[in-house]
Amino acid sequence: MSEKPAPVFALIDCNSFYASCERVFRPDLARVPIVVLSNNDGCVIARSYDAKPFVKMGEPYFQIKHKLKQHGIVPFSSNYALYGDMSERVMSLIESMMPAVEIYSIDEAFADLTGIAELEALGRRIRIEVLRCTGITVGVGIARTKTLAKLANHTAKRLQAQTGGVVDICDSFKRDWVLRNTDVAEVWGVGRRMKLHLDVLGIKTAMDLAKADPWTLRKKFSVVIEKTARELSGTPCLELDEPDPPKQEICCSRMFGRRLTELPPIKEAVATYMMRASEKLRAQGSLCRKIRVSIRTGMFNPQEPKFANGVVVDLPYPTDDVRLLTKVAVDALEQVYRPGFKYSKAEVLLLSLCQQGEYTDDLFAVSQPADATRVMAVLDKINGRWGRGTLRAASVPSNPDWGMRREMMSQSFTTRLDQLWTVQCK
Repeated sequence: MSEKPAPVFALIDCNSFYASCERVFRPDLARVPIVVLSNNDGCVIARSYDAKPFVKMGEPYFQIKHKLKQHGIVPFSSNYALYGDMSERVMSLIESMMPAVEIYSIDEAFADLTGIAELEALGRRIRIEVLRCTGITVGVGIARTKTLAKLANHTAKRLQAQTGGVVDICDSFKRDWVLRNTDVAEVWGVGRRMKLHLDVLGIKTAMDLAKADPWTLRKKFSVVIEKTARELSGTPCLELDEPDPPKQEICCSRMFGRRLTELPPIKEAVATYMMRASEKLRAQGSLCRKIRVSIRTGMFNPQEPKFANGVVVDLPYPTDDVRLLTKVAVDALEQVYRPGFKYSKAEVLLLSLCQQGEYTDDLFAVSQPADATRVMAVLDKINGRWGRGTLRAASVPSNPDWGMRREMMSQSFTTRLDQLWTVQCK
């Protein structure tokens, strides 16, 4: 009877993903440091590698404008449509090359490489193919456990000049070198607070944590730290996760680009958010039975009166029809709106979700008309082919003046026909 091969995992992680997406279509910025800002150009949420020495994560943009200019750092407003589409392209490519993949985040994926030979060569092929097809640079870490693969990936990025962006630590000698030369704070699942507790026990490096007694760690801290230590020592405790089940709630919430005092523009915002929430609802094949609509003012300006209110409304039948969802949401807004306040945010929340054909209702109860289901299918097909917002509800404006401030946003190069990348020949 043949022996079962030892498990092998890879972590493929995009380098400075948001900044890399911006550089794909701006080759003139290949050697220019970049930062990406949060909603309404609030604070720094992503940095290119060459911007990290000068800018900290979370720094407010209005406070560091001079510093960015001083160091020649180019700021971008967040372009989530571009980042999401580029992520889908990268992940689809990785899935086509791997037998089993777990998409861990927008820019990371674990892969099961058990039984595959020439692991480092495979990692380099992945890196070359992703760069060739998408323009995104990735790092690849390969190891016997997911935690070690994460650590190998960190080493591949940290020592990119020496490693070429790929590190395989399945070999115990290489694994021990990485563990000895990695601070425990860099280990997946060990945060700043946990590092302080581990320091008290004399656990300074990843190797110290790997050699610590797992049962002591479990009793003193948690089963998570115990599993982390076991994984560092080479004992697999984490497997590839199965695809996520359909969400039980779907939320769409945004800050307005400016304070709103009148009801009509707030209705437009709620209709817009419901459009997006219903797209997510249909994408997972669910129907909605209740919605919650809420609005609030800013909560941090002491000069402004504060107000927040919300209401839950039952729908006449389980539905994914954006027309019905929008009408009910906009009508509900009139119940929570109060004049005299400066509103900064609205939220729509889809509740009591169920899968189509998996709920039992009254025999004589009204159900969603078949025509509505067909209309929604056509809506999604058109928007999927020609870009989100090509076909939308009449209550959803194309360019609202209350929208998020994104004054430095790049073009939606991959999701809008009118913003395709153009090359001029001289």
